[in-house]
Amino acid sequence: MDELARILGSIVSNATPLVIASIGETITERVGVVNLSLDGSIALAAMVGFVTAYLSGNALLGLLAGTVIGMLIALLIVVANIELKQDQVAVGFVLTLLAADLAQFLGQDYTRIPGPTFPTVPIPVLADVPFLGQIFFRHNLLVYFSFVLLFGTWFVMYRTRYGLALRAVGERPATAFARGTNVNRTRYFYTAVGGAMVGLAGASYALAIKPGWANPPVMRGDGWIALAIVIFGGWHPFRVAFGAYLFAGLRALASTIQQQTDLPLVLVNAVPWVLMILTLLLVSGGFVERLIRVAPGPVQRVLRNFLRSEPPAALGAEFSRE
Repeated sequence: MDELARILGSIVSNATPLVIASIGETITERVGVVNLSLDGSIALAAMVGFVTAYLSGNALLGLLAGTVIGMLIALLIVVANIELKQDQVAVGFVLTLLAADLAQFLGQDYTRIPGPTFPTVPIPVLADVPFLGQIFFRHNLLVYFSFVLLFGTWFVMYRTRYGLALRAVGERPATAFARGTNVNRTRYFYTAVGGAMVGLAGASYALAIKPGWANPPVMRGDGWIALAIVIFGGWHPFRVAFGAYLFAGLRALASTIQQQTDLPLVLVNAVPWVLMILTLLLVSGGFVERLIRVAPGPVQRVLRNFLRSEPPAALGAEFSRE
């Protein structure tokens, strides 16, 4: 039992950057903006965060620097879309390539060196709870922050008028505007928040999960996984977090398989990606909708709310007051 708790605790810890980045992207896409820069943003935020922490000796400053980097990159996308009328997808794709290359170029003098990290901080009393304490309450502060972010995002999104405005802008911006919501200002704000979470995720890799900086980045590809997790999660915070933990679990399983068999490392590392692609095909192929239809009547509404897989109706769409 202790070994199982240790494994599950490791999965929770390793999934933390994916949880933070995926929820950040969920917030951004729910307001109608597509941020495709995640992979590059995470890498650049990790590099800047580590270098800042290394030079200052302060991990918290590094975390702040990475957060600012993610926010600025996300704002470039929304500025290009709203002010310059450029396509969000194209701008985001260019930025992810640029940011990834910048991270490797600017960080080449700081590879494979130790720096400040966030220590493990067990929560008193809760850390001593059998089984659950080892899984959830013996981590660093970033893991605990991911829990707060998850429940806080759900509460704001579904239980406050601010969340109602956020979702309205992403679904029917013209209607939201008619009801008095400043659509573009709302998109600016929540895109900045979502981008900040992506930057925070990048910095957390270098300062807590996989301390240090390396060329190529150890988190390379995780930005694309976060984008896939948002789709898998149907743009719902709880399902998105479940997808992040699931992917981290699949990675742990692949690592175990590799250690105990003679299968090629490349093949084993591809297992989580293949399973995620199959899951996305099931979600987008109408499987979920067919599952809902065969459920009993009273259950259908609950399933439809929880298993929603349609993107926000105005996702990627430009809004003009005229």
